[in-house]
Amino acid sequence: MTEAVARQAVLQAVDVVRSFRQGPEILTVLSGASLTIGAGERVAIIGASGSGKTTLLQILGGLDKPSSGRVLVNGDDIHAMAERERGALRNRALGFVYQFHHLLPEFSALENVAMPLLVRRTPVGEAARQAGEVLRRVGLGERLSHRPHQLSGGERQRAAVARALVTQPAVVLADEPTGNLDGVNAEGVFALMLELNRERGTSLVVVTHDERLARRMDRILIIERGALREA
Repeated sequence: MTEAVARQAVLQAVDVVRSFRQGPEILTVLSGASLTIGAGERVAIIGASGSGKTTLLQILGGLDKPSSGRVLVNGDDIHAMAERERGALRNRALGFVYQFHHLLPEFSALENVAMPLLVRRTPVGEAARQAGEVLRRVGLGERLSHRPHQLSGGERQRAAVARALVTQPAVVLADEPTGNLDGVNAEGVFALMLELNRERGTSLVVVTHDERLARRMDRILIIERGALREA
């Protein structure tokens, strides 16, 4: 990473350790993992199953706490905050895409995508306008009123990408975002994420087992024995 990118860091992990108690034993999943993500940068994290990729992503997103170490989002230590502050920072600066879309089944695509805006108290009409704009951008302009069960797998994941981006976050954290899709839909969703990254300048951190996709990112980090290294 260049010095200029480092100065514009939007996400940093500093010596992150995460341990879990299993009966009488302590299992250490992360043991001093560190990374710096620059503004607009695209980074893939790869590693063997069980190596701690998802645990790291949850800690980066403020969804799980490290046993020690720090995570800075736009310079703020997300784990030093009270829960309400942490939730506000997540809503403001982070977007999430998972292997399974996690759309709420009782709501339409438009309502699902508008929800992060409503959480931050955006007026309903404006939230709907912004959600509709992003859904049209991801090719779902004709599916605004459809509920998740009325959408194909690829369409559901596109809606999930739209939901992650509607708040214009600094960073999108994606955990195997194409892992539940067939080859054609996986390629379409991944290409869309890269295109939106370029358009919006949102940094992208993707956990993936697919090295072919990982090679299309700016950098690849490998997690081994609980630490990160450049590929």
